[in-house]
Amino acid sequence: MKIVGKIESLWRYPVKSMRGDELQEAFVGFPGVYGDRVHAFRSSAAPKGFPYLTGREQESLLLYRPRFRHPERAMKPVNLAEAEALGSGLTPVYADLADFVVDVDTPAGERLAIDDPRLISMLREGIPESHELTLLRSVRAMTDCRPVSIISMQTVRQLSKEFGVAADERRFRANLYIHLESGKAFGEDEFVGRTLRIGARAQIAVEKRDSRCKMITLDPDTVQANPEVMKRLARDHEGMAGIYGAVLTEGSVRPGDAIALLD
Repeated sequence: MKIVGKIESLWRYPVKSMRGDELQEAFVGFPGVYGDRVHAFRSSAAPKGFPYLTGREQESLLLYRPRFRHPERAMKPVNLAEAEALGSGLTPVYADLADFVVDVDTPAGERLAIDDPRLISMLREGIPESHELTLLRSVRAMTDCRPVSIISMQTVRQLSKEFGVAADERRFRANLYIHLESGKAFGEDEFVGRTLRIGARAQIAVEKRDSRCKMITLDPDTVQANPEVMKRLARDHEGMAGIYGAVLTEGSVRPGDAIALLD
């Protein structure tokens, strides 16, 4: 076992394509980070295989901030301590959908329930009429690929230099931002096909590099698009930045936790 880095920061995104929250602790379960992307809006105009409205179609989604109505119930399974005390490998009880209810702060400063029809009206503004929206809810993270996304701060800083933009990790919408002991940008690519232990318990099998899209071209504060960002990434890095992983062993993780390579 070799220590290869540590967690720099933890993030989750309660509503797909809306703003994320930085966390001081997160439970990493088989479905993903607890409370991550548990809400999304289905668009009638989207492909059946990827039926969501995202910042690709409605850039202003990134300016909406969701907040869990019951934050203490949305942090981790209610019986987590008891399950872990009974022995390794027990799966705790996941939250009911009622525990994951969110309210959303709009760019104008109004707070609306996630299922308020006025919110859907706002989200449809400026996009074609063919986009009929309905709310989706799930206890499983509705991610684009594997449940957990990871990127190193070395990669973030290197790409920021190449793109000529401020080093703002929020562009990459990862769950785990990590510091690599190697200090190498794109050093996380070396973990593909291998298993990481993060903190005392969680284990993640790294399955593939992260194929990027328009989302990284959007400024997180203004949603101003810079298409050159994606062009340069495609030209110089095969359109990839960061890695995706599947959870093998569940556990809680915190900023500063060590990351070890198990194989």
